[in-house]
Amino acid sequence: MLSRSPCVYRTLSRSLSAASQVYNLGIQQSLSGHSICSQFVYRKSQLRRYLAPSNAFLCRYFRTSAVCNDELVTVNTPPFAESVTEGDVRWEKAVGDSVADDEVVCEVETDKTSIQVPTPAAGVIEELLIPDGGRVEAGTPLFRLRKGAAPAAKAAPSAATEDIPPPQPSTSAPLPPPPAPSPPVSVAKPSPAPPAPPAAGVRGENRVRMSRMRLRIAERLKEAQNTCAMLSTFNEIDMSNVNEMRKLYKEAFLTKHNVKLGFMSAFAKAASHALMDQPAVNAVIDEATKEIIYRDYVDISIAVATPKGLVVPVLRNVESMNYAEIEKTINALGEKARKNELAVEDMDGGTFTISNGGVFGSLFGTPIINPPQSAILGMHGVFDRPVAINGQVEVRPMMHVALTYDHRLIDGREAVTFLRKIKAVVEDPRLLLLDM
Repeated sequence: MLSRSPCVYRTLSRSLSAASQVYNLGIQQSLSGHSICSQFVYRKSQLRRYLAPSNAFLCRYFRTSAVCNDELVTVNTPPFAESVTEGDVRWEKAVGDSVADDEVVCEVETDKTSIQVPTPAAGVIEELLIPDGGRVEAGTPLFRLRKGAAPAAKAAPSAATEDIPPPQPSTSAPLPPPPAPSPPVSVAKPSPAPPAPPAAGVRGENRVRMSRMRLRIAERLKEAQNTCAMLSTFNEIDMSNVNEMRKLYKEAFLTKHNVKLGFMSAFAKAASHALMDQPAVNAVIDEATKEIIYRDYVDISIAVATPKGLVVPVLRNVESMNYAEIEKTINALGEKARKNELAVEDMDGGTFTISNGGVFGSLFGTPIINPPQSAILGMHGVFDRPVAINGQVEVRPMMHVALTYDHRLIDGREAVTFLRKIKAVVEDPRLLLLDM
């Protein structure tokens, strides 16, 4: 035995040296981002007796770094705009769902818009911290995400569900069933069944809680009704020249500006011209100080109908915009509204509102003021009607328009003059060039 000890010593030294080289290689690959934890950690118990304490620490660090992607993170409610304090949560994912990076997990619906909350990384939803429909503030924890985790695997079928061979058919004939006992004969004559009642139509009800946006719309409209002294004035506009202009230049306009020429640009430009001419319609009452605020700029809110309710994105500085810029901005804001991507900043402010019910076939109507503004213009459908032109009856494309205004601030003279100015500019856009 003593004569063989040098051989054993050399063999053990070579084994330890080889193991150390493999270990160092594993550390280098781990630090470069290629985990070989499954190839080496199982040797830890065998090498700990021979490795130095520092090497044992590196082995523990190596095993920990191999699972660093399996991290549990908490996602909080994103910050709101200054005028928004809270919102309601609507979940689109459930616990255990696998999600990709930047995938929407829930929406937080506020008074003005909905904010989508995406995932910070790919993983699996570990826990939902707020119930569906729960109310949250900015910074409130929403859910926990297990980063880099795989969805839970389905349970393996138990041994009891193994395939069992079907029973072999029997060669013997089955026994006949015993005869059923005959019912006793009744002496009394059975009475006829009562006639069935007439079938009634299906009548049902479904209760749905009002969304925060719908509640906010109701509050603001009721506020306008309770605060403003609303009055409406009406007029009609001959759309012949606008139709002719669109017919002549719509193709060239589309080719140059990559946007269609519609009615809204004509009315927005006419409204900005009339607002600068009648500053009282563009003003607002400061309820706190009881002062009138006059603006030297025009920000027009455009009412857009969405599945969730009416939103009013704002065109800024319309007085300095041309037709193409107005059409492009309206299209961009309308697309964001339909995709539920409007930010609060897109709807804040506004000095005047235009509502176009004509796209739905409206003939006539009175819009309600969008507080804290002082007036709103309602556009309606274009219909051919007989009108008197220079003593002759002609059929012209006509549109009814309505101006609802706050009579506390705007008198009838200003309101009627304002609406007649819009009529004049729409019927003859050359007045804009002449500044008349």
